[in-house]
Amino acid sequence: MKYQYPAVFKQTNDNTYKACFPDLEGCTASGDSLMDVIDEAREAAADWISVELEDPEAVLPFPSEEKDITLQENETVRMITVNVSIVGGWAEYQPVRPV
Repeated sequence: MKYQYPAVFKQTNDNTYKACFPDLEGCTASGDSLMDVIDEAREAAADWISVELEDPEAVLPFPSEEKDITLQENETVRMITVNVSIVGGWAEYQPVRPV
């Protein structure tokens, strides 16, 4: 199943990048380049969602609208899409290219 959540990206003072997902509590990523952090963010979101889906009573949070996210200086928000499927009782991450 495809899931899409907004991620907030920021370039740090040491020219690396960080990302967080306002709707996925504690879900963060970092990378040496923007492409790295996007890949890491996609994987982090897939892992976060997979763990939640292991609990049959879990309810995934509804994604925020990009326009409703308050950004700080040097931050940008982009939607991240991942495909997570349940195979034999296990969530399996399948990368999806940006839409």
